[in-house]
Amino acid sequence: MKLWFLGTGAGRPNKHRNVTAMALQLPEPLNGWWLFDAGEATQHQIMKTPLKLNKLELIFITHLHGDHLYGLPGLLSSRSFDGGVTPVTIYGPHGIKMYIETIFDLTGTTLDYELIYKEIDESAATIYESDKLVVEARSLEHRIPCFGYRVTEQDSPGKLRVDKLRELGIEAGPLYGKLKGGEPVTLQCGAIIQPEDVTDGVLQGRVVTILGDTTPCESAILLAQSADVLVHEATFSAGNEEKAHEYGHSTTVEAADAASKAGAHMLVMTHFSGRYSNEQLELLEEEAKKVFPNTIAALDLGMIEVKRRATTESNVDNS
Repeated sequence: MKLWFLGTGAGRPNKHRNVTAMALQLPEPLNGWWLFDAGEATQHQIMKTPLKLNKLELIFITHLHGDHLYGLPGLLSSRSFDGGVTPVTIYGPHGIKMYIETIFDLTGTTLDYELIYKEIDESAATIYESDKLVVEARSLEHRIPCFGYRVTEQDSPGKLRVDKLRELGIEAGPLYGKLKGGEPVTLQCGAIIQPEDVTDGVLQGRVVTILGDTTPCESAILLAQSADVLVHEATFSAGNEEKAHEYGHSTTVEAADAASKAGAHMLVMTHFSGRYSNEQLELLEEEAKKVFPNTIAALDLGMIEVKRRATTESNVDNS
């Protein structure tokens, strides 16, 4: 599971960073990816990563401010040119459907795939569920309706115990894959083998929380409970709380406080004001680390590999 930062700026693009967008590359055996927000020129940023538009499956928009969705119509159109034929579902606040359909109608844009809209409201809880992943949404505190998303990976069987498999007469092959994937198998003798019979415990699913723009609020903490990675906006530096709240935003220290209260494992700050250069991000990190030590400031095109906490710690690559 990898988290790509396609844009880490607030309000408008500048020489240091693009506006907000993030991509969650799904864990194997899944081979698709999900997009969270799509500020202007998001598709240009995607071309600088290994991600392919035709593998995009779901899109989650936090709110309808331009720095979070002006890049969406062009990206959806380009997906057809990149061989995208499978459906794409867009989750977001009421109005996201009208926004896209109006632009497509005025420009005569057509797609080679089905676009499905799932508009959510303040009562939203679980909005997506499969046998591998669950997504929850909650309303945040911003100037317009805005949401945060919590992605939870379902628990899965642990490492296969080869010694136990051999005792049962199960040789390496397709049955190994089924058991590793959590499926029971039936032997020729009629015996049914459950995954827990031949695996080393259970691997706890990972949790990634991605918040939209927000001032400090209870929903942010609930979404981030025990998250492996919390992505939280930090538009302003410490000491600028009054200005941050005036515009519906948070400071570095407030983001760190949310991570601490939620018991998150790692905090990644993003959505930085254009007043801060990339060279100043180290100072913003240090402010947050005084409250929550495991904090980094995201850079455009940076990537975080979210590994299972039970095995190894999350590796960070901001290169």
